Amino acid sequence: MKKISILLMGLLTLASCKNEPEQPVAEVQEEQLIAPVTNEAMESAVIYEANIRQYSPEGTFDAFTKDIPQLKDLGVKVIWLMPVYPISEVKRKATGDLSVEDIEDPEERKKYLGSYYAIADYTEVNPEFGNKKDLDELVEAAHANGMYVILDWVANHTGWDHAWLEEHPEFYTQNEKGEPVDPLNPATGESWGWTDVADLNYDNKELWEAMTAEMEYWIEEHDIDGFRADVAGEVPTEFWEQAVPRLQEIKPVFMLAESEDKDLFYNAFDMGYNWEGHHIKNQIAQGKATVEAWDEYMKKIDTTYQEDDYLMNFVTNHDENSWNGTVRERMGEAAEAMVALTYSIPGMPLIYSGQEYDMDKRLKFFEKDSIPKTKGTMWPLLEKLGQLKTSTPALHGAKEAADYNRLKTSADKQVLAFERTKDGERIIYVANLSDKPVDFQLELDEDLAPYIGKSDFKIQENDQYHFAAWEYVILADN
Repeated sequence: MKKISILLMGLLTLASCKNEPEQPVAEVQEEQLIAPVTNEAMESAVIYEANIRQYSPEGTFDAFTKDIPQLKDLGVKVIWLMPVYPISEVKRKATGDLSVEDIEDPEERKKYLGSYYAIADYTEVNPEFGNKKDLDELVEAAHANGMYVILDWVANHTGWDHAWLEEHPEFYTQNEKGEPVDPLNPATGESWGWTDVADLNYDNKELWEAMTAEMEYWIEEHDIDGFRADVAGEVPTEFWEQAVPRLQEIKPVFMLAESEDKDLFYNAFDMGYNWEGHHIKNQIAQGKATVEAWDEYMKKIDTTYQEDDYLMNFVTNHDENSWNGTVRERMGEAAEAMVALTYSIPGMPLIYSGQEYDMDKRLKFFEKDSIPKTKGTMWPLLEKLGQLKTSTPALHGAKEAADYNRLKTSADKQVLAFERTKDGERIIYVANLSDKPVDFQLELDEDLAPYIGKSDFKIQENDQYHFAAWEYVILADN
């Protein structure tokens, strides 16, 4: 927390000053635009992944900042900024397996901006996005609108331009010739193909100190509220367990791990990725799995994780969109039911830049691109889901999540029905997660009313229901 010290001095005569009691220095706390991070805030939060480069034609902090008030309408409580740091030019990724050095035409070479995750300097900002003042204004706007800001942190590797390669070569994994190498798959010893970055070696404890200090900088100097840790599981858990308490000494922070490793939650991270659940949603949408696979997964995580562990739920993110396809490509007509599912299950739902605008293209990863900005079907869906998420304890999803109870139907291979309850409130999600219409029985009571989804849904006295392919409804108490 920044504090302003004000020395209170009267413009009195020297003689008078000698007779006056000494005036104390008064410390005045700057007005805080947002309360410190708490679990209570995270229970009802929606997280937004901001791809600054592609968010607007300008690709700047300023262009994103002006839209922050709109995100409040979607229930957004956490803004995750993809890496904002300068990108290395040496071995910069171009297209396919090519780097910029392989591109002969200088004009052609200019269009390849490289990967956000090949960082040249952890404590500077990418000049393409603006400057630190612009970033500060973004953070201030987020705080003024009740949102926290976390930075994407890449602790596993740096770009080949990073000063540490010359100043601290011992920080890097080296081959038998003493040369730094790109990250290797620990299972095979072979390269992951991330040739634009150099692997950091956490056997060196001086690296721990240097990396932690770089993280502290953003909290102390720019009021950042936490971090999303890229490939968090590839960095020793012990590093995170010593770094996070130091960050928390500055102020409470929110920590998101790009990992499902339960060991990371004990003393370091608040939330991880729901990768497995995401892949099952894709498989069901593509007809490669049934609702039975989802039920088995929910049973598995119930026994795998501690009661206060929680995961981020999503239908897309920067990796999925650019490399595996758009939501419609992967989920087709199941898309809306799956989006509603991410809000209804325990955890925190993610919106990725462009998802709210029905983005139906794969964003370029190493070049400039831009998301659409026309509100279609997805914006009102996310807005209404966000309103429910932020208004009822029945959708709390963090360390004190609402209970999840599977409801029995007569067609459990096709129909997913479950109840979430907390503090006397409840919601029920019912969906036909198959590509064919289904008739089924489900016992419901008349105290429930449809909130979103199947427009003609009515509680039936005979408990008989008919849902079209991929049709869903969320019910709430009257």
